Amino acid sequence: MFTGIIETVGKVLEIRPEKTNIHFKIAASFSHELKVDQSVAHNGSCLTVTELGPDHYWVTAVSETLSRTNLGQLKVGSKVNLERCMKATDRFEGHIVQGHVDGLGICTGIEDLDGSWKFQFMYNATDPGNITVPKGSITVNGTSLTVVDSAEESFSVVVIPYTFEHTLFGEMKVGDAVNLEFDIVGK
Repeated sequence: MFTGIIETVGKVLEIRPEKTNIHFKIAASFSHELKVDQSVAHNGSCLTVTELGPDHYWVTAVSETLSRTNLGQLKVGSKVNLERCMKATDRFEGHIVQGHVDGLGICTGIEDLDGSWKFQFMYNATDPGNITVPKGSITVNGTSLTVVDSAEESFSVVVIPYTFEHTLFGEMKVGDAVNLEFDIVGK
């Protein structure tokens, strides 16, 4: 389980396709603290650490994960939002996040609010669990956020400067695909 509070932004160092899977070599500030078989959320998608290096680790995304997420769009040099799984003794900060991405959304608008930023997203609402509610929670690329505006196939969130600077939101552009995990409580 995760909370949607991004610990760090990692960088893709290498990509190795193998049959229908893709192996990713990721550099992260906490790489030296990881163990093989540990869960780490990558843009909100839970992947298992399979191999360790001194300043990096490897994970594997299977075809099901690649079909539901933006991980297949990563390139060498891409940045990824990272969060390690929650310890049972930790403070619960964001909201209940499973690390199971429901699908992709598309950024359709970014508005500078002079101190914060409003991001608008469209998504496919055909799955009954793909719903948002005003003031409910949503996970965008693994980041726990509060829904501002909620419509049948769109929603918006407002991001504070800290989140803008310490996650992928600072580099997001209109048209970017994002991983969405809808609130498990709302489902």
